[in-house]
Amino acid sequence: MTQAFDAAMRAFAPALPLAVGLSGGADSTALLLACARRWPGRVRAVHVHHGLQAAAEGFERHCIALCQDLDVPLTVQRLDARPAPGQSPEDAARQARYRAFEALALDRRAQRDAMQSMALAQHADDQAETLLLALLRGAGVAGLAAMPARWERAGVVWHRPLLQVAGADVRQWLRAQGQDWVEDPSNADERFTRNRIRARLSPALAAAFPAFRDTFARSAAHAAQAAELLLELAQQDLARVGTPPQISLLQELSRARQANVLRHWLRTAHGTTPAAAQLGALLNQVQACTTRGHGIHIKVGRGFVVRCGAGLDWYNPQALLSPG
Repeated sequence: MTQAFDAAMRAFAPALPLAVGLSGGADSTALLLACARRWPGRVRAVHVHHGLQAAAEGFERHCIALCQDLDVPLTVQRLDARPAPGQSPEDAARQARYRAFEALALDRRAQRDAMQSMALAQHADDQAETLLLALLRGAGVAGLAAMPARWERAGVVWHRPLLQVAGADVRQWLRAQGQDWVEDPSNADERFTRNRIRARLSPALAAAFPAFRDTFARSAAHAAQAAELLLELAQQDLARVGTPPQISLLQELSRARQANVLRHWLRTAHGTTPAAAQLGALLNQVQACTTRGHGIHIKVGRGFVVRCGAGLDWYNPQALLSPG
């Protein structure tokens, strides 16, 4: 129903000027059209050309024509989003896209028309798929929180105003406007996990549990609240155990709090995330570390956690070998 889309857009109140991520698909086309009508002259579009498929040229042509019709400035960012070894094509494209958006935000900060907000067009189906992907990976509460509706990064407030709107409702609204869009042919390729979820699991869930999008969204919101509490506790515990963490002070915490604060330390101080098995092995060593001669040397993320005197440290051997 188009009412759901209209209600979501009425509730959307970003700081202006606003930039809209425009892929050329139905969702981002609808979002740009609605924003351009509501805030004429205060909206611009950003299209990222990933360079991954021949159809990308058609996406760009659609975006150029749409923005000309709407009298909306368009920035096209061309980049190479080929995946690194071991990285999925979906993740590589997503990471490259966000880097391009952030680079544009930083580039425009010093300009008089610097964008204050950035809007992305993910909707309720995307949120449900993201939660299912997190469950399939065995993610913790941060992953189960799925996609936030609002966050701040690169000096810009980012929004996903359509997270409560089903994808079918977005397309119904767009058809009612008489606006066309382009279909990404890769969306039908079930070699990609998200596409298999969209083609097989989501229809089955909708048939058995028609309100699954709403209930999944509530679960993601609960997980987001839990993740926020764990972050606050990790910050408090890291201030207590020190940076780098002191082993004796870590041992005063419960195992769960040790895991929480060590994940936080590794992520914030070293930009790395331990696998569950790596973190479990590290916790076992922290517990067993009761003598001066007890050494610790455990692979964690892209490097190693080691014992240095009374505390822990982390290093990346490749960085140590790099010149300069």
